[in-house]
Amino acid sequence: MNKTNHWGRLPALILCAAALLTAASGSFAQGDDPAAARKSAASLLNRIHEAAQQQNYEGTFVYQRGATVQSSRITHVATRGDGEYESLESLDGAPRKMLRHDDDMFTFVPERHLLVVEHRQNRDSFPALLATSGDQVLSVYEPKLLGSDRVAGLDSQVLELDPKDSYRFAYKLWADAKTGLLLRAQTLDPDGQVLEQLSFSQVRIGGPIDKAPIASGIRSTSGWTIVRPPVQPVDMEAQGWQLTPNIAGFRKIRELRRPMASSQQGQPPIPVDQAVFSDGLATISVFVEPVEKNTRKEGAGNSGATHVLVKRRGDFWITLLGEVPQATLQQFASTIEYKPSK
Repeated sequence: MNKTNHWGRLPALILCAAALLTAASGSFAQGDDPAAARKSAASLLNRIHEAAQQQNYEGTFVYQRGATVQSSRITHVATRGDGEYESLESLDGAPRKMLRHDDDMFTFVPERHLLVVEHRQNRDSFPALLATSGDQVLSVYEPKLLGSDRVAGLDSQVLELDPKDSYRFAYKLWADAKTGLLLRAQTLDPDGQVLEQLSFSQVRIGGPIDKAPIASGIRSTSGWTIVRPPVQPVDMEAQGWQLTPNIAGFRKIRELRRPMASSQQGQPPIPVDQAVFSDGLATISVFVEPVEKNTRKEGAGNSGATHVLVKRRGDFWITLLGEVPQATLQQFASTIEYKPSK
């Protein structure tokens, strides 16, 4: 799940069910057929993902990570013949507004009078969820159905997904009982502590919502400085890179090349290649860029559920970033090989 603060574009997701409910639920209810329980969990995961695309909804959600709290207002319109329209506006900090029609995204940055136009690369930002099917997610996560709860005034079903290994975090999800729309998502550490949370504080689901303000906003570009970041597909294997992680569940979902401004004034942009892997919920990005004359160092760090690892391989910097434990990034890095083509 891209549990990001939407404005950082970093796969990001990211408070508790009642103690009595947790104790009573265990895994699924005693006596349930495990195969049927697994099927029910997979179905709920798919409902969550589909509802984010197919339902009309508008509301305010809050992203929490440690001391960081950010609120955003979202409006989503699913039309019958004209695709999806969405508006996402930051309510804290510097003003930002993103308008979207299907995969065409328009991000307005008022203080710079800048409009960034780009193609959406991922479809798993809150309140969407999966980068793959529910069945594939459950190949590496064990589901626990925790009964019902209320979020933002709506009845919800609560599902916990516990990792089957130590290479990923657990998730707890609250889905609207009627539509399946994701109302709250938490990322949990091995001790069950909340690392990150995204949650609606107010939401209205269903009913007509006018797409006209969003469509009009997309067309109103006069006076804005329009930037279209050049992004193109790339074959990193053809460049000599072997990216074959040996952690179950993670699959490569895309490879991209984008330019990064050089730290040397007057020098051309530096090509940065990115490979993205996902297990359906957690994502890991591997960035490869040429070494410049700078003071960059190897190292590791984290913020909430997001960890980063920087390694140098010959004339390249390799940066791994993901909502996974640091050991997972280390394992990923250990399998990366570079064999320059002759």
